[in-house]
Amino acid sequence: MDLVKIGKFIAKCRKNKNLTQYQLAEKLFVTDRAVSKWENGRSLPDSSIMINLCNCLDITVNELLAGEKIEKEKYNEKHEENLLSIEKEDLDRRLLISEIIFGIFGIFTIITLIMLGALLEIEMWLRLVLIFGAVILIVPFALFLLWIEQKTGYYICPHCGYRYVPTYKSVLMAPHYFTTRLMKCPKCGKKGWHKKSIKKMKRK
Repeated sequence: MDLVKIGKFIAKCRKNKNLTQYQLAEKLFVTDRAVSKWENGRSLPDSSIMINLCNCLDITVNELLAGEKIEKEKYNEKHEENLLSIEKEDLDRRLLISEIIFGIFGIFTIITLIMLGALLEIEMWLRLVLIFGAVILIVPFALFLLWIEQKTGYYICPHCGYRYVPTYKSVLMAPHYFTTRLMKCPKCGKKGWHKKSIKKMKRK
């Protein structure tokens, strides 16, 4: 879904209804500033407002999300595209929850193995097996968590606002803190700290 395209579509439909941004905002109980953000492609109406907005503009939710009037023959196709986008967000949320659970479990397991190897009165070879086993586990575990990090959600360019899914290599090599990474935007080409977002578009 293209925020800019959706914004232009909202503006066009509003003008066709001979409504100002302020008048549309009054009907939806929001500010005209919020309407301006929608039309400039900086945010998307919240799901709680979408139906009322569509009623005011005489369009369907599918047409709103597609950013264009949909012919009857293509309606099902666009409907399926929008559903797939929503399903991806739900799947990404579940994967991120799994990442947290696996992360906690992995850290606990590794620390436990190291402590057992260091504190138990056991033979040296067994102590080394426990400690090196814990160290060896770190690599595949970290790579798996990184895979989840790369597959879920989108990264947002701080310069142009473009949302994209980076390559596994760029996520692996990028300096980061928490889920914010120093990467190059594939659209504008500028480098910066790109924040993670589950949603492909910002909702307001």
